[in-house]
Amino acid sequence: MRARAAVLTEVKKPLEIWDVEVDPPKGGEVLVRVVAAGVCHSDLHYIHGDLATVLPAVPGHEGAGIVEAVGPGVTRFQPGDHVLFVFRAFCGQCFYCLNGRPALCDFSNPLRRTGRMFDGTTRFHRDGQDVHHILGVSCFAEYTVVPEQGLLKLPEDIPLDRAALVGCGVTTGVGAVLFAAGVRPGESVAVIGCGGVGLNVVQGAALAGAGPVIAVDVVPQKLQWAKELGATHVVNAREQDPVEAIRSLTEGRGADYAFEVIGRVETIQQAYEATRKGGTTVVVGLAPQGTILPLDPLDLLRAEKTIKGTVYGTANLPRDIPRLLELYRLGRLKLDELISRRLRLEQINEGFDAMLSGSVARSIVVFDT
Repeated sequence: MRARAAVLTEVKKPLEIWDVEVDPPKGGEVLVRVVAAGVCHSDLHYIHGDLATVLPAVPGHEGAGIVEAVGPGVTRFQPGDHVLFVFRAFCGQCFYCLNGRPALCDFSNPLRRTGRMFDGTTRFHRDGQDVHHILGVSCFAEYTVVPEQGLLKLPEDIPLDRAALVGCGVTTGVGAVLFAAGVRPGESVAVIGCGGVGLNVVQGAALAGAGPVIAVDVVPQKLQWAKELGATHVVNAREQDPVEAIRSLTEGRGADYAFEVIGRVETIQQAYEATRKGGTTVVVGLAPQGTILPLDPLDLLRAEKTIKGTVYGTANLPRDIPRLLELYRLGRLKLDELISRRLRLEQINEGFDAMLSGSVARSIVVFDT
Protein backbone atom coordinates (compact mmCIF):
# COMPACT_ATOMS: atom_id res chain seq x y z
CA MET A 1 0.00 0.00 0.00
CA ARG A 2 1.22 3.50 -0.82
CA ALA A 3 0.48 6.53 1.34
CA ARG A 4 1.57 10.12 1.75
CA ALA A 5 3.44 10.93 4.94
CA ALA A 6 5.17 13.93 6.50
CA VAL A 7 8.74 12.82 7.10
CA LEU A 8 11.48 14.23 9.31
CA THR A 9 14.67 13.79 7.28
CA GLU A 10 16.98 16.14 9.19
CA VAL A 11 16.65 17.95 12.52
CA LYS A 12 15.85 21.64 12.41
CA LYS A 13 14.48 21.23 8.88
CA PRO A 14 10.84 21.35 7.70
CA LEU A 15 9.03 18.06 7.30
CA GLU A 16 8.92 16.70 3.75
CA ILE A 17 5.91 15.05 2.12
CA TRP A 18 6.88 11.64 0.80
CA ASP A 19 5.05 8.82 -0.91
CA VAL A 20 5.91 5.78 1.20
CA GLU A 21 5.18 2.08 1.05
CA VAL A 22 3.19 0.87 4.06
CA ASP A 23 3.55 -2.82 4.89
CA PRO A 24 0.57 -4.92 6.00
CA PRO A 25 0.26 -5.41 9.77
CA LYS A 26 2.17 -8.33 11.26
CA GLY A 27 1.19 -10.36 14.31
CA GLY A 28 -0.34 -8.21 17.05
CA GLU A 29 -0.43 -5.12 14.82
CA VAL A 30 -3.18 -2.95 13.35
CA LEU A 31 -3.28 -0.94 10.13
CA VAL A 32 -5.15 2.32 10.69
CA ARG A 33 -6.42 4.86 8.19
CA VAL A 34 -5.67 8.16 9.87
CA VAL A 35 -8.55 10.64 9.87
CA ALA A 36 -7.13 13.45 12.01
CA ALA A 37 -3.83 14.25 13.71
CA GLY A 38 -3.07 17.06 16.14
CA VAL A 39 -0.06 19.32 15.66
CA CYS A 40 1.52 18.93 19.09
CA HIS A 41 4.56 20.63 20.59
CA SER A 42 6.04 17.25 21.54
CA ASP A 43 6.59 16.56 17.83
CA LEU A 44 8.48 19.83 17.62
CA HIS A 45 10.99 18.51 20.17
CA TYR A 46 11.91 15.78 17.68
CA ILE A 47 12.03 18.24 14.78
CA HIS A 48 14.32 20.57 16.75
CA GLY A 49 16.50 17.70 17.97
CA ASP A 50 15.68 18.19 21.66
CA LEU A 51 14.61 14.53 21.73
CA ALA A 52 16.60 11.93 19.83
CA THR A 53 15.11 9.66 17.20
CA VAL A 54 16.32 7.62 14.23
CA LEU A 55 15.90 9.33 10.86
CA PRO A 56 14.18 9.44 8.48
CA ALA A 57 11.02 9.11 10.53
CA VAL A 58 7.32 9.93 10.48
CA PRO A 59 6.26 12.07 13.48
CA GLY A 60 2.72 12.50 14.81
CA HIS A 61 1.49 10.94 18.04
CA GLU A 62 -1.86 12.63 18.71
CA GLY A 63 -4.52 11.29 16.39
CA ALA A 64 -7.52 9.15 15.61
CA GLY A 65 -8.61 6.99 12.72
CA ILE A 66 -10.42 3.90 11.49
CA VAL A 67 -9.07 0.36 11.50
CA GLU A 68 -8.33 -0.82 7.98
CA ALA A 69 -6.90 -4.27 8.73
CA VAL A 70 -5.60 -6.34 11.62
CA GLY A 71 -2.68 -8.74 11.82
CA PRO A 72 -2.67 -12.31 13.12
CA GLY A 73 -3.61 -12.66 16.78
CA VAL A 74 -5.39 -9.32 17.12
CA THR A 75 -8.64 -9.83 19.01
CA ARG A 76 -9.57 -6.41 20.39
CA PHE A 77 -10.08 -4.60 17.09
CA GLN A 78 -11.63 -5.26 13.71
CA PRO A 79 -11.87 -3.32 10.44
CA GLY A 80 -14.19 -0.33 10.74
CA ASP A 81 -13.50 0.36 14.42
CA HIS A 82 -12.90 3.98 15.36
CA VAL A 83 -9.69 4.20 17.37
CA LEU A 84 -7.53 6.63 19.31
CA PHE A 85 -3.74 6.38 19.17
CA VAL A 86 -1.97 5.99 22.51
CA PHE A 87 1.63 7.18 22.28
CA ARG A 88 2.67 5.02 25.22
CA ALA A 89 1.49 1.54 24.31
CA PHE A 90 0.89 -0.45 27.50
CA CYS A 91 0.90 -4.16 28.22
CA GLY A 92 -1.96 -4.22 30.75
CA GLN A 93 -0.17 -6.85 32.87
CA CYS A 94 2.88 -5.29 34.55
CA PHE A 95 3.14 -3.71 38.00
CA TYR A 96 2.39 -0.21 36.67
CA CYS A 97 -0.55 -1.24 34.49
CA LEU A 98 -2.11 -3.28 37.29
CA ASN A 99 -1.76 -0.29 39.61
CA GLY A 100 -3.50 2.12 37.25
CA ARG A 101 -0.36 3.79 35.85
CA PRO A 102 -0.14 2.50 32.25
CA ALA A 103 1.82 5.55 31.06
CA LEU A 104 4.74 4.26 33.15
CA CYS A 105 4.65 0.83 31.50
CA ASP A 106 7.97 -0.18 29.93
CA PHE A 107 6.28 -2.21 27.19
CA SER A 108 6.77 0.41 24.47
CA ASN A 109 10.35 1.37 25.37
CA PRO A 110 11.82 -0.55 22.39
CA LEU A 111 9.51 1.37 20.03
CA ARG A 112 10.64 4.71 21.40
CA ARG A 113 14.35 3.84 21.44
CA THR A 114 14.72 2.23 18.03
CA GLY A 115 12.00 3.74 15.86
CA ARG A 116 11.11 0.18 14.83
CA MET A 117 8.35 -2.27 15.61
CA PHE A 118 8.87 -5.05 18.12
CA ASP A 119 10.32 -7.41 15.49
CA GLY A 120 13.06 -4.89 14.70
CA THR A 121 11.68 -3.81 11.32
CA THR A 122 9.72 -0.79 10.12
CA ARG A 123 6.39 -0.70 8.29
CA PHE A 124 7.29 2.41 6.25
CA HIS A 125 9.73 2.32 3.32
CA ARG A 126 10.77 4.48 0.41
CA ASP A 127 12.88 3.24 -2.50
CA GLY A 128 14.20 0.37 -0.39
CA GLN A 129 15.05 2.64 2.56
CA ASP A 130 13.48 2.11 5.98
CA VAL A 131 11.43 5.04 7.27
CA HIS A 132 11.18 4.92 11.05
CA HIS A 133 8.33 5.31 13.51
CA ILE A 134 8.17 7.90 16.30
CA LEU A 135 6.60 6.85 19.61
CA GLY A 136 5.11 3.83 17.89
CA VAL A 137 2.35 5.98 16.32
CA SER A 138 3.52 8.08 13.33
CA CYS A 139 0.10 9.49 12.48
CA PHE A 140 1.35 12.24 10.17
CA ALA A 141 0.60 9.71 7.45
CA GLU A 142 -2.51 8.62 5.60
CA TYR A 143 -2.01 5.10 6.93
CA THR A 144 0.08 3.81 9.82
CA VAL A 145 0.71 0.47 11.53
CA VAL A 146 0.75 0.31 15.33
CA PRO A 147 0.78 -2.42 17.99
CA GLU A 148 -2.73 -3.20 19.20
CA GLN A 149 -1.64 -2.14 22.69
CA GLY A 150 -1.21 1.38 21.29
CA LEU A 151 -4.90 1.86 20.49
CA LEU A 152 -8.11 2.49 22.37
CA LYS A 153 -11.51 1.94 20.79
CA LEU A 154 -13.64 5.06 20.39
CA PRO A 155 -17.43 5.39 20.39
CA GLU A 156 -18.60 6.27 16.89
CA ASP A 157 -20.64 9.30 18.00
CA ILE A 158 -17.47 11.26 18.91
CA PRO A 159 -16.10 13.14 15.85
CA LEU A 160 -12.62 11.84 15.14
CA ASP A 161 -11.04 15.27 14.72
CA ARG A 162 -12.15 16.21 18.25
CA ALA A 163 -11.27 12.81 19.68
CA ALA A 164 -7.74 13.13 18.27
CA LEU A 165 -6.98 15.89 20.78
CA VAL A 166 -7.65 13.50 23.65
CA GLY A 167 -4.78 11.35 22.41
CA CYS A 168 -2.26 13.72 24.01
CA GLY A 169 -2.90 17.39 24.79
CA VAL A 170 -6.27 17.14 26.51
CA THR A 171 -5.46 14.06 28.58
CA THR A 172 -2.03 15.43 29.51
CA GLY A 173 -3.38 18.82 30.58
CA VAL A 174 -6.70 17.96 32.19
CA GLY A 175 -5.20 14.81 33.69
CA ALA A 176 -2.37 16.76 35.32
CA VAL A 177 -5.01 18.52 37.40
CA LEU A 178 -7.55 15.77 38.00
CA PHE A 179 -5.34 12.67 38.16
CA ALA A 180 -1.76 13.77 38.93
CA ALA A 181 -2.44 16.60 41.39
CA GLY A 182 -5.93 15.71 42.56
CA VAL A 183 -6.95 19.37 42.86
CA ARG A 184 -10.04 19.87 45.00
CA PRO A 185 -12.78 22.52 44.78
CA GLY A 186 -11.67 25.89 46.11
CA GLU A 187 -7.94 25.21 45.89
CA SER A 188 -5.85 27.78 44.04
CA VAL A 189 -4.11 26.92 40.78
CA ALA A 190 -1.49 28.75 38.74
CA VAL A 191 -0.69 27.66 35.19
CA ILE A 192 2.56 28.90 33.66
CA GLY A 193 2.40 28.43 29.91
CA CYS A 194 -0.88 28.47 27.99
CA GLY A 195 -0.12 26.57 24.82
CA GLY A 196 -2.13 23.56 23.68
CA VAL A 197 -1.44 21.56 26.85
CA GLY A 198 -1.47 24.52 29.24
CA LEU A 199 -4.94 25.54 28.08
CA ASN A 200 -6.11 22.08 29.02
CA VAL A 201 -4.54 22.43 32.45
CA VAL A 202 -6.67 25.58 32.77
CA GLN A 203 -9.85 23.79 31.79
CA GLY A 204 -8.92 20.89 34.06
CA ALA A 205 -8.68 23.34 36.96
CA ALA A 206 -12.08 24.75 36.04
CA LEU A 207 -13.54 21.23 35.91
CA ALA A 208 -12.09 20.56 39.37
CA GLY A 209 -13.80 23.68 40.78
CA ALA A 210 -10.47 25.32 41.62
CA GLY A 211 -10.26 28.99 42.45
CA PRO A 212 -8.61 31.23 41.73
CA VAL A 213 -7.29 29.81 38.46
CA ILE A 214 -4.39 32.02 37.37
CA ALA A 215 -3.08 31.70 33.81
CA VAL A 216 0.38 33.05 32.91
CA ASP A 217 1.77 33.61 29.42
CA VAL A 218 3.38 36.29 27.27
CA VAL A 219 0.94 36.10 24.34
CA PRO A 220 -2.28 38.08 24.84
CA GLN A 221 -4.32 35.77 22.59
CA LYS A 222 -3.35 32.75 24.67
CA LEU A 223 -4.45 34.56 27.81
CA GLN A 224 -7.79 35.33 26.15
CA TRP A 225 -8.25 31.64 25.33
CA ALA A 226 -7.34 30.80 28.92
CA LYS A 227 -10.14 33.05 30.17
CA GLU A 228 -12.59 31.38 27.80
CA LEU A 229 -11.55 27.98 29.18
CA GLY A 230 -11.97 28.91 32.83
CA ALA A 231 -9.12 31.10 34.08
CA THR A 232 -10.34 33.59 36.67
CA HIS A 233 -7.22 35.77 36.37
CA VAL A 234 -4.54 36.18 33.70
CA VAL A 235 -0.99 37.48 34.01
CA ASN A 236 1.11 38.71 31.10
CA ALA A 237 4.65 37.80 32.16
CA ARG A 238 6.05 40.51 29.88
CA GLU A 239 4.24 43.12 31.95
CA GLN A 240 4.27 41.66 35.47
CA ASP A 241 6.50 39.48 37.58
CA PRO A 242 4.47 36.24 37.47
CA VAL A 243 5.58 35.05 40.90
CA GLU A 244 4.61 38.30 42.58
CA ALA A 245 1.34 38.43 40.64
CA ILE A 246 0.40 34.89 41.70
CA ARG A 247 1.23 35.66 45.32
CA SER A 248 -0.82 38.85 45.26
CA LEU A 249 -3.83 36.88 44.00
CA THR A 250 -3.46 34.23 46.74
CA GLU A 251 -3.25 36.46 49.84
CA GLY A 252 0.53 36.53 49.64
CA ARG A 253 0.95 32.77 50.11
CA GLY A 254 1.35 31.45 46.60
CA ALA A 255 -0.78 28.88 44.81
CA ASP A 256 -1.81 25.57 46.31
CA TYR A 257 -0.77 24.04 42.97
CA ALA A 258 1.49 25.62 40.35
CA PHE A 259 1.72 23.86 36.98
CA GLU A 260 4.65 24.46 34.65
CA VAL A 261 3.65 23.67 31.06
CA ILE A 262 6.60 24.94 29.01
CA GLY A 263 9.59 22.76 29.84
CA ARG A 264 12.16 25.44 30.68
CA VAL A 265 14.31 25.63 33.80
CA GLU A 266 13.42 29.29 34.33
CA THR A 267 9.68 28.70 34.29
CA ILE A 268 9.91 25.57 36.45
CA GLN A 269 11.73 27.72 39.01
CA GLN A 270 9.03 30.36 38.72
CA ALA A 271 6.34 27.75 39.31
CA TYR A 272 8.21 26.46 42.36
CA GLU A 273 8.60 29.99 43.78
CA ALA A 274 4.91 30.69 43.13
CA THR A 275 3.87 27.59 45.11
CA ARG A 276 2.85 28.20 48.72
CA LYS A 277 4.51 26.48 51.64
CA GLY A 278 3.12 22.96 51.79
CA GLY A 279 1.91 23.25 48.21
CA THR A 280 2.74 21.30 45.08
CA THR A 281 4.62 22.23 41.92
CA VAL A 282 3.66 20.01 38.99
CA VAL A 283 6.02 19.79 36.00
CA VAL A 284 4.02 19.10 32.84
CA GLY A 285 6.23 20.74 30.21
CA LEU A 286 8.68 18.55 28.32
CA ALA A 287 12.26 19.78 28.75
CA PRO A 288 15.06 18.85 26.34
CA GLN A 289 17.02 15.71 27.18
CA GLY A 290 19.84 16.38 29.63
CA THR A 291 18.28 19.46 31.22
CA ILE A 292 19.33 19.84 34.88
CA LEU A 293 17.06 21.61 37.35
CA PRO A 294 18.90 23.40 40.19
CA LEU A 295 16.93 23.14 43.43
CA ASP A 296 17.71 24.31 46.96
CA PRO A 297 17.01 21.22 49.09
CA LEU A 298 16.99 23.26 52.30
CA ASP A 299 14.18 25.44 50.96
CA LEU A 300 12.33 22.33 49.81
CA LEU A 301 12.61 20.92 53.32
CA ARG A 302 11.73 24.06 55.25
CA ALA A 303 8.78 24.97 53.03
CA GLU A 304 7.53 21.36 52.91
CA LYS A 305 6.81 21.74 49.23
CA THR A 306 6.24 18.89 46.82
CA ILE A 307 7.57 18.92 43.27
CA LYS A 308 6.34 16.20 40.97
CA GLY A 309 6.34 15.27 37.33
CA THR A 310 3.51 13.86 35.30
CA VAL A 311 3.42 12.07 31.97
CA TYR A 312 0.19 11.66 29.99
CA GLY A 313 -1.66 13.35 32.83
CA THR A 314 -0.97 10.35 35.11
CA ALA A 315 -4.13 8.95 33.53
CA ASN A 316 -5.31 5.37 33.78
CA LEU A 317 -5.78 5.47 30.02
CA PRO A 318 -8.45 2.78 29.42
CA ARG A 319 -10.48 4.09 32.35
CA ASP A 320 -9.96 7.86 32.17
CA ILE A 321 -10.09 8.57 28.43
CA PRO A 322 -13.70 7.29 28.20
CA ARG A 323 -14.51 9.54 31.18
CA LEU A 324 -13.05 12.56 29.40
CA LEU A 325 -15.06 11.75 26.28
CA GLU A 326 -18.20 11.54 28.41
CA LEU A 327 -17.45 15.00 29.80
CA TYR A 328 -17.27 16.21 26.18
CA ARG A 329 -20.65 14.63 25.46
CA LEU A 330 -22.08 16.45 28.48
CA GLY A 331 -20.68 19.78 27.27
CA ARG A 332 -18.32 20.13 30.23
CA LEU A 333 -15.06 19.41 28.39
CA LYS A 334 -14.32 21.78 25.52
CA LEU A 335 -12.78 20.20 22.44
CA ASP A 336 -14.34 22.10 19.54
CA GLU A 337 -13.11 25.39 21.02
CA LEU A 338 -9.51 24.17 21.07
CA ILE A 339 -9.27 23.75 17.29
CA SER A 340 -8.14 27.01 15.71
CA ARG A 341 -7.26 25.67 12.28
CA ARG A 342 -7.71 22.56 10.13
CA LEU A 343 -4.90 21.75 7.72
CA ARG A 344 -4.11 19.46 4.82
CA LEU A 345 -1.03 17.27 5.24
CA GLU A 346 0.85 19.52 2.81
CA GLN A 347 0.35 22.40 5.26
CA ILE A 348 1.90 20.59 8.21
CA ASN A 349 4.86 22.97 8.51
CA GLU A 350 2.48 25.93 8.55
CA GLY A 351 0.87 24.31 11.56
CA PHE A 352 4.15 24.24 13.46
CA ASP A 353 4.90 27.84 12.46
CA ALA A 354 1.48 28.91 13.75
CA MET A 355 2.11 27.06 17.01
CA LEU A 356 5.41 28.86 17.53
CA SER A 357 3.84 32.23 16.78
CA GLY A 358 1.07 31.65 19.33
CA SER A 359 -1.64 32.33 16.75
CA VAL A 360 -3.44 29.00 17.27
CA ALA A 361 -4.63 27.04 20.29
CA ARG A 362 -4.42 23.80 18.32
CA SER A 363 -4.13 22.89 14.66
CA ILE A 364 -5.48 19.63 13.30
CA VAL A 365 -4.35 17.84 10.14
CA VAL A 366 -7.46 16.38 8.53
CA PHE A 367 -6.99 13.63 5.94
CA ASP A 368 -9.28 13.00 2.99
CA THR A 369 -11.98 10.48 3.86
